[in-house]
Amino acid sequence: MATFNRLDPSDFVVSSDAISATLWSTQTPTLTTFFTSSTQEAGSSGDFYLTVYQTASTLANAEPQFEIAYGNALGSGSLVYNSAINGLSPTTTIFGQYQDLVLGDENSNFTFGAITSSEFYAISFQRARYKQALLLGSLTLTIKGPIAASGSITLTDNSAYVSTTTFTEAGRVYQLISGSSGTANTSRQANGYTVDSGSYGWLLPDIGTILINPKALAAPTSSGGIGFVYSGSASGSGVPVVSPMTALYQAISASANFQINSQETITSDFIFIRARSSEFNYSENPSFISGSTGEVLYNQFINSPQTYITTVGMYNDNNELLAVAKLSRPLPKDFTSEALIRVKLDF
Repeated sequence: MATFNRLDPSDFVVSSDAISATLWSTQTPTLTTFFTSSTQEAGSSGDFYLTVYQTASTLANAEPQFEIAYGNALGSGSLVYNSAINGLSPTTTIFGQYQDLVLGDENSNFTFGAITSSEFYAISFQRARYKQALLLGSLTLTIKGPIAASGSITLTDNSAYVSTTTFTEAGRVYQLISGSSGTANTSRQANGYTVDSGSYGWLLPDIGTILINPKALAAPTSSGGIGFVYSGSASGSGVPVVSPMTALYQAISASANFQINSQETITSDFIFIRARSSEFNYSENPSFISGSTGEVLYNQFINSPQTYITTVGMYNDNNELLAVAKLSRPLPKDFTSEALIRVKLDF
């Protein structure tokens, strides 16, 4: 029987739940194996970024996990486009793109802690990996130093230590500090920064990006760094011996410890459908009615009717069906019972 009742505002309840999950396609919290593609590196995109996979890129189950890029305002770290125009190279393009994306102003600078920098490493996660945003406090990224004596450093975000959130054109921004899983390593320095080079970078959770401050990594161990520098041309006029992207990839791969989770907010509408004792007790099923006289064939259906609710449809004022809820099993209904059906709409 198709029966319509208008819903009241009190029948609607809105609920939001934040759901976190591992970001990696391996379905594990920590990514420990890293691979690149020689085809991608040798291609036109290889001058701008390096794609990192969870397994060999030639395998069928290989999926991109993140990209590594290097931006430099002076063009250092990559071959210039035109030898007659010094300083214009893929690294200047990357720097300008992130200026526009993150700062919204080509004349603004990236400030890590209190230190302004003209360069950065960028780790951008695949859009399908992080869903809505990166989960604050879940980052643990270990970067290995170039020599055994320099050791390694583990980075996380300072979201647990700030009372006021800073915003850029790309949404929220948090400083990278020494530590793991959102907890600072105060043995290096009280605020988790380096001594003279500021923070270790930025976490931009709303665009799934990490910017790493090269000056902080290059600082000596006594100042909180690991002496990490790439080997290449300082002017951008020559081909680096090891590109900045490859150098950072090797340092991350050698550490085998990259943990971060994704987060998304699921908004649900709960709609409460009430079937009172006097409602929804009769059926219009043709098998109950005589085709020739139109009379009810079964007297007990007149005096003691019983129906089974199987479906709830939600319509607008134009009688257009907007949503359908199916019950897991038919729900008996008669004059001696009432029913309360909760419909959940996720979007």
